[in-house]
Amino acid sequence: MATVAENINEQYAAKAFSAQSDIFDDIYADNTIVKYKRDRVRAHVLQYINPNASILELNSGTGEDAIFFAGLGHTVHATDIAEGMQQQLQEKAAKHRLNNLISTELCSFTQLDHLKNRGPYDHIFSNFAGLNCTGELDKVLLSLPGLLNKDGMATLVVLPKFCLWESLLLLKGKFKTATRRWFSKNGVRAHVEGTYFTCWYYNPSYIINAAKNAFDVLSVEGLCTIVPPSYIEHFAEKYPRAYRWLKKMEDRYRSSWPWRFIGDYYIISLRKK
Repeated sequence: MATVAENINEQYAAKAFSAQSDIFDDIYADNTIVKYKRDRVRAHVLQYINPNASILELNSGTGEDAIFFAGLGHTVHATDIAEGMQQQLQEKAAKHRLNNLISTELCSFTQLDHLKNRGPYDHIFSNFAGLNCTGELDKVLLSLPGLLNKDGMATLVVLPKFCLWESLLLLKGKFKTATRRWFSKNGVRAHVEGTYFTCWYYNPSYIINAAKNAFDVLSVEGLCTIVPPSYIEHFAEKYPRAYRWLKKMEDRYRSSWPWRFIGDYYIISLRKK
């Protein structure tokens, strides 16, 4: 399904995240806002899944979410293109004695037609913008219905083309960072552990239109719309009262216009027609 250029970009992304896999959890372990984001995403998913659900996770990383959902009794087939990430996940599943509920497969979400464990699943889940590493998200979305049970659902966490907090960096003179999403039609270069690859940004309307024949939209929530993004380091610790107030405001307005569209991420859930 993926083009030659897409495959090359994925190879670079796989190399980058494999290189980072040994330290990935340590980088974010003490970040209060990363924890807030994970809690938000998990709570969003849990409102839609029944007990003992079967979950296909895309770009599963080191398995933090797979461990969480398996710990609640769900079965998770965790996929990723980075061998290092899969290795970390497998070790983590063994450590938590969840091998009976977590399976793994090295597979790109742009090549789900080659997926060996095809389910069907109750829920497909992709966290923290892994899907932004493809310029062919429309094709990925079209491959999801065939992997889902009747009335199955998908929850995707994606970076939009505009982030309010990021745009405010203009005030600090960081023009390139503040505007990188605005002119991203052909993708934006990202780098992890010295390896460069391309990322794309997608508004909710893109996903809704690309998936409209196969899915109904259940909800869209902004994530780190009012709460600052996690890369604004130690904000929660430096300004605890402000952080609590911002979190309260985001919890109140996360599904309202325009807040659900202008966060660092958004969470979108879809139900198969």
